[in-house]
Amino acid sequence: MCGIVGLMAHSMVNQALYDALTVLQHRGQDAAGMMTWHHGRFLLRKSNGLVRDVFHTRHMKRLQGNLGIGHVRYPTAGSSSEAESQPFYVNSPYGIALVHNGNLTNSEQLVKELFTADLRHINTSSDSEVLLNVFAHELGKQGMQIGAEDIFDAVRRVHRRCKGGYAAVAIVNGLGLVAFRDPNGIRPVVFGKRETADGPEYMIASESVALDVAGFELIRDLEPGEAVFIDLERNLYTQRCVENARLTPCIFEYVYLARPDSTLDGANVYWTRMRMGQKLADKIKREWADHDIDVVIPIPDTSRTAALELAQHLGVTYREGFTKNRYIGRTFIMPGQTQRKKSVRQKLNANDIEFQDKNVLLVDDSIVRGTTCNEIIQMAREAGAKKVYFASAAPAVRYPNVYGIDMPVALELIGHDRSDAEVGKLIGADKLIYQDLEDLKQACQEVNPALTEFDCSVFDGRYVTGDIDADYLARLEVARNDAAKCDDGGNSVVDMHNDVEEVD
Repeated sequence: MCGIVGLMAHSMVNQALYDALTVLQHRGQDAAGMMTWHHGRFLLRKSNGLVRDVFHTRHMKRLQGNLGIGHVRYPTAGSSSEAESQPFYVNSPYGIALVHNGNLTNSEQLVKELFTADLRHINTSSDSEVLLNVFAHELGKQGMQIGAEDIFDAVRRVHRRCKGGYAAVAIVNGLGLVAFRDPNGIRPVVFGKRETADGPEYMIASESVALDVAGFELIRDLEPGEAVFIDLERNLYTQRCVENARLTPCIFEYVYLARPDSTLDGANVYWTRMRMGQKLADKIKREWADHDIDVVIPIPDTSRTAALELAQHLGVTYREGFTKNRYIGRTFIMPGQTQRKKSVRQKLNANDIEFQDKNVLLVDDSIVRGTTCNEIIQMAREAGAKKVYFASAAPAVRYPNVYGIDMPVALELIGHDRSDAEVGKLIGADKLIYQDLEDLKQACQEVNPALTEFDCSVFDGRYVTGDIDADYLARLEVARNDAAKCDDGGNSVVDMHNDVEEVD
C-alpha cells in the first residue's frame, strides 16, 4: 500500500504534487519522494518521514519543471531504509524515473533474469526498482525514435514478465508521462484532466481524491492491463496492453486503505462503507435479535461510516467514545508488535461518560493482528463498560496479502486457524461479530454493479494471479515477520546517477 501521483502541466508542478501527496499520506507514512523533469534533467528529493517533514522550502524551490511524479511509502517487507524510498531512476535507456504501488510476486526470478540476460544490476531489495528495470529494458528494445505504440509494446512485454498487483507512473526523458496497471487491476490508479488557458493538463494518481484537491476532473480508472501515455505536447494515448484481462480489484481498499471521499473503479468508498454497516446490522438482526446493545461506538477513523449506519439500522444510539490523537500514525502499518501496542494508548483516549454502566458495541473496519482491538476493549472496560461487544465491518483476516499490503504472515494473524469464538476470547470481547464475505462483496457491488469479482485473498486465501503456492508463502513468512521488519535494512547502497540532481 503506497500512494503514487504523476502530473503533466504547463507550469511548475512541485506544489500540486506536494498537495496530492499530502492527501495520499494515509497510504504510506514511512517515506516520501518527488522527482521533477526540467530541460532534460531529473530533480529528486526523497527521504524517510511524512510529506511535511521531507519537503522544505529549499527543496521545493529547486524541484522545477512542469512534469513530475511523487510517492508516499510504507514498506511491505523487511527494510525501511532511505535507499528504498521512491522515485527510482535509471539512466539507460533515455533516462526513466518511476513510482510504484503494489508488489511483484515473481521479483526474485526477475532479478536473476535482469542480471543474467538483460545485464542490469538491481541495487536495493525493492521490487519497484525491479519493475523499473524491466520496463526500461523492454522500452530500450524499441530503439531511439519512439512514440506511443512503442511505449505500449514495451508495456505489453512488462505484463508478460511481471506477476502480481501493481500500478506505476513513470517519466521518460524527452517523451512524457507513462502509467500502467496490472492485468487484474488489483491496485488502484485513476487519471484526470484540467483545462487551462494554455491547454489541457493531466494528473494520474492512486485515488481520485488527489485529483479533486488539485481541481482535475476524473476521467476514469485505468483498466486492467491498460497503459496511458501523455507526450510533451500533452496528447493523451491509451491502450489495453494485455489479452484476457479481468478486473479483480483489492476489496480491502474499500474496507480500510482508501479515503472515504475517493471513488475507485466506479464505486464511491464512502457509499461502500455505508453498506458494510447496513449488512452488518442485518446480520445482527438475523443472528442476535435479542441483543442488549446500549450504544454503538466506532474506533476512529475508518469505521465511522459503517458504525453510524449499523447503529441507525439497529435503532441503537451512536456515540463517539474515543478521541484520537491525529499526530500518531496508523498502527496497522507500524513495524513491530511492541510499537503497535504502545501506539494504541497514545493514539486513542476513552471518554468515560459514554461507557459508564453501558453494554457497548465497538465497531472497527477489520481485525488483523488483534493487538489494537484487544487494547481498546481493555480501555472500554477501564472506562466503566458493563459489557464490551466487538463488530468487524470485514470478515476474518486469515491469510497474508501478497499484492502490496503489509498483512503479516499467517501465524501473526489472529484470525488464522481460529474460530470466531476463539478470536473473541483472545481479544477479550463478550461477543464478536464478523461481516460475511458475500455481504462485503455485495456492499461494493450495490454501489457499482459492474464490479463482479474482487481480490479477497486475505479473507479466503484465493490469490487471483494463480501463481502463489505454499513455497512462496513460506518465503514470504521469513521476509515479513516482525523480527525482519525491525531490521533497518542498513546494507542497502544508494547509487545516484549523474543525470539526477538530488535536492538536499
